[in-house]
Amino acid sequence: MRLETHVSPKPRNTNETLEIRAPRGDEGSAVWQLIKNSGSLDENSVYCNLLQCTHFASTCAVALLDGKVVGWVSGYIPPEEPDVLFIWQVCVSPAARGRGIGKKLIRDVLARDVCADVQRIKSTITDDNDASWALFSSVAAKFDAPLKRQEHFKSDVHFEGAHDTEHLVTIGPFESDDDALKSAA
Repeated sequence: MRLETHVSPKPRNTNETLEIRAPRGDEGSAVWQLIKNSGSLDENSVYCNLLQCTHFASTCAVALLDGKVVGWVSGYIPPEEPDVLFIWQVCVSPAARGRGIGKKLIRDVLARDVCADVQRIKSTITDDNDASWALFSSVAAKFDAPLKRQEHFKSDVHFEGAHDTEHLVTIGPFESDDDALKSAA
């Protein structure tokens, strides 16, 4: 399996170097801290993030700005849907926002050999998560693919009222070798 690295030198006309690549096992704690510091994402255990950085590294990505983890996308290919990349979380540090890093992270994962058969992206988003709606709408527009939404995990049924309803978002179908996937930044 090929894990590609994408390096964009000097984002925002500075001396900073942005690197996007598959995560390493020793970055699980940094990913957990990034998510914790976001203040808006559901925290998983450090152990979960360690598993994502090892067992699921081929469908996850980190963004590093001058060597520091500032962005994260976790995803996986559901066994029953080999043409789907399910995006679990996208997180970008406030200091790195406004650079299209979320889209670059998703593009990086989709460009990997493991996603050669992927034709759709799925995720779940709560109604009030404006940043995620904007990101996934932008990805759908870039891929010139439809975006569909439907209630999926309902507050009263699945979360006993303790969490807002999560809407299943589906983008696609799109072609895995589409040029838009290679230039979604």
